[in-house]
Amino acid sequence: MLIIYLLLSMLSGVTLVIARIINSNLAARIGTYQGTLVNYIVGLFFSLLFFLINKEAVDLSYVHVSSIPFWAYLGGLGGVIIIVASNYLTPKISAFYLTLLLFVGQLFVGIIIDYLLLQEFSTGKLIGGILVALGLTYNLFLDKKTTLKTE
Repeated sequence: MLIIYLLLSMLSGVTLVIARIINSNLAARIGTYQGTLVNYIVGLFFSLLFFLINKEAVDLSYVHVSSIPFWAYLGGLGGVIIIVASNYLTPKISAFYLTLLLFVGQLFVGIIIDYLLLQEFSTGKLIGGILVALGLTYNLFLDKKTTLKTE
């Protein structure tokens, strides 16, 4: 089962990078915000399609909806911010660096959320995140020097 989880995680990462490149190309042709809107309209269509295929029951009654904290509904807002930022940044930064920077950001936010919600703090994860950030910074400087020499 662990192998399936690892493969699905890798597939999710691959899909994320490919989707970001596709969205960025669309945004370059029709604009950042229009590209984001199209992204979410297409995402809504496929969400509804998957929902219909799964035949899950929907319970959006007031009691059920009101029992969910307000912040739980803000995931879509976070998604819009991510798509707008990615549409803006992807043409300006290589896919490799953008992926690493997103990973470093996710890593540190994950550490903070684990600490706030689970009261878990891992020094190893913090050190690992710092090492990844330092390695990325070092590689950025090396690439910058190489680019300057070739110009």
